[in-house]
Amino acid sequence: MNQSKNTPEQAQDLPLPLGHFITLDSGLTLHYLEEGEGPVVIWLHGSGPGASGFSNFKGNYPEFAAAGYRNIILDLPGFGRSDKPDDVNYDLAFFVTALNGLISGLSLSKVTLLGNSLGGAIALGQALDYPDTVERLILMAPGGVEERETYFDMEGIQRMVEVFARGPMGVEQMREVMTLQLFDSSALSEDILAERAAVAVTQPSNLFSTMLVPNMTERLAELQCPVLGFWGTNDKFNPHEGMHKFLDNVPTARFIMLNRCGHWVQVEHLRLFNSSCLDFLQNG
Repeated sequence: MNQSKNTPEQAQDLPLPLGHFITLDSGLTLHYLEEGEGPVVIWLHGSGPGASGFSNFKGNYPEFAAAGYRNIILDLPGFGRSDKPDDVNYDLAFFVTALNGLISGLSLSKVTLLGNSLGGAIALGQALDYPDTVERLILMAPGGVEERETYFDMEGIQRMVEVFARGPMGVEQMREVMTLQLFDSSALSEDILAERAAVAVTQPSNLFSTMLVPNMTERLAELQCPVLGFWGTNDKFNPHEGMHKFLDNVPTARFIMLNRCGHWVQVEHLRLFNSSCLDFLQNG
């Protein structure tokens, strides 16, 4: 596997920081930011149009770095500055294979996986299929514990599909989707909208049409690592009742349920999220 600080031909003109690239054995090139030293935390963002590791977690990982953790903030394939192939199926197996390739390529031992939405499902898939690689899970409204039809009944998913289907998404179209991510949309910065709109126009049409995440509820009892979860009661993308599936099946799981909170716990309740995660990492 090849690693580099940055590769000019892959350094797309995007309003995002430029970090490192790694090319997996499959030929897929992934982009990631890295900050801090110590035990490893890999950050996995969600699936909304224009998403990237930086736009999802810019308010979180610097505090983890200051607390003594090595943070790898990944752009999932199809997102951010990572490769966006138009001839693959963006299903869970594809994402988990890419994540496992990153862990292997960077010669990492056990890591903490921190994932939001789709990123939570990928973290869950990695922990189930490659348990020896995962020390802890931190999950924010994770996917992978409902049937596909349940997600598509959610107001946020319906809005996302409808707006994305209209064609290229500018800042105002992105605002239509992103306002549903939060309970209080005043927390939605213009920078995030601009970052995501710039990425969205680079994403292939097959990204969302082939995205498929199975319902892994029946496998939750296989989890061997401690789990910390967060869910907002005002989530319009992922039903918060999914929390009970973890609590009913995973003895090592604990969840924090928050009112006045949408799909982005790490943004709307930044201080509580950061401090709770750091306590879990140090004492959980």
